[in-house]
Amino acid sequence: MEHIHEHHEHHHEHNHEHGHEHHGHHHHHTHAIEKLSTIYIVAVALNLAFVIVEAVAGIVGNSIGLLSDAGHNLSDVFSLVLAMIALKLASSHATKRFTYGHRKASVLISLLNAIILLVAVGAIIVESIEKFFNPTDVNGTLIIWTAAVGIVINGLTAWALSRQHKHDINTRGAFLHMLADTLVSIGVVVSGVVINLTGWTIVDPIIGLVIAVVILVSTWELLSESLRMSTDAVPEGFDVDDISKKIEALEGVLNVHHMHIWAISTTETALTCHIVIPEASMLEEVTDRVKQQLDELGIHHSTLELETKSSHCKDVSCC
Repeated sequence: MEHIHEHHEHHHEHNHEHGHEHHGHHHHHTHAIEKLSTIYIVAVALNLAFVIVEAVAGIVGNSIGLLSDAGHNLSDVFSLVLAMIALKLASSHATKRFTYGHRKASVLISLLNAIILLVAVGAIIVESIEKFFNPTDVNGTLIIWTAAVGIVINGLTAWALSRQHKHDINTRGAFLHMLADTLVSIGVVVSGVVINLTGWTIVDPIIGLVIAVVILVSTWELLSESLRMSTDAVPEGFDVDDISKKIEALEGVLNVHHMHIWAISTTETALTCHIVIPEASMLEEVTDRVKQQLDELGIHHSTLELETKSSHCKDVSCC
């Protein structure tokens, strides 16, 4: 009996996943990905143009600050490109060797992006400390105008990404990069204005350190979550006990055990578990109910092994 039921369950899951999920969830997912791809392409183009403008201004105005900021912005263009690649990988198709496609690579990219952000923070801190001991003569006006352009470009990119970043840790990483850049540019404008009015060059490194701390705090969360995801921990926002309780509360479910929840990619979560039901005839309806409950919780990839009370007792000797 157990063998028949196993085959039956897998056949059912195949129908369920490809029928229900593909039309609703999948269509919505594809549309969201296309929209995000467009945002990324525009963001990369804008930011690359700004890096060139900033580098030229830095050379003309003899400003090491602008040149180093251009370097920092170039690392952000690289991060945006990485996030864009991760987005494509997150929806990659399965092959015989990679049965989940290359979706997990999107998690590794978010980890890499967090590390790049930490390196950028380190560079800002080193540069600021250096400026404390060796204050430089700064062309305030040139810096103000260049940084003002930076605020507009980085701010627009951050705003476009902020509307999407809840759904994907990589987009959140890109959003943090752009937000950090916007803060850096605002800091540069403020220090440019203060230096022009008062001549206090010390303002520059102080603002640099404040910005570094702000970026560090937000990067820490990104780093810890991508580390958790890459070690197959339960993703943020899911609770094993809570999900077990919700499934056990469904009609026809006696017990749930052997539950595993992990991230397939930065946007998709998978679950496997064993479910004990009173009798084999309830298989179809219980599977349907559980799948529907998991869909509502945001888990669209699930493999359920259903077993009857008698066969479960043989395994676990619970009787």
